[in-house]
Amino acid sequence: MIGAFTAGGDVPRLTTALNQGLDAGVTVNQVKEVLVQMYAYAGFSRSLNGIGTFMTVLEQREDKGIKDESGPGTSLLPDGTGILALGTANQTELTRAPATGPMFDFAPAIDEFLKAHLFGDIFSGDNLDWRSREVATSPRWPRSSARSHTCGRNSPSASTPA
Repeated sequence: MIGAFTAGGDVPRLTTALNQGLDAGVTVNQVKEVLVQMYAYAGFSRSLNGIGTFMTVLEQREDKGIKDESGPGTSLLPDGTGILALGTANQTELTRAPATGPMFDFAPAIDEFLKAHLFGDIFSGDNLDWRSREVATSPRWPRSSARSHTCGRNSPSASTPA
């Protein structure tokens, strides 16, 4: 629900969800990764507001003597990584077919942004698996187009909580 409350700008409910997530064992870096990813679904302002709210939650928890696990950070991609090619491969693997269609023909820049930044830069982060990313953002997607251009329902998964 962290993704949904971030997208909706519901700070009180986001605060509760952040505390519940941390109490359940979600790491600080996993939450940060979800909040960063939300910019692609809800915009920079909502993502930044979510990050600011999370910083406040962490400060409040620290003041109460609660030490939250940081968890591993996202590894940087090696220099020279072809991010557009990597993103295209990630998107194709997730959707099980190349993403094509009239929307991408009409506005080719959005196709490049999706492939290079969302599926290249963000989905290549290794501190959340693809299933966790899908779970974190799926409450934000409209039902009719939830998976038409992003992730497939059967994306690879591991045991990382979202």
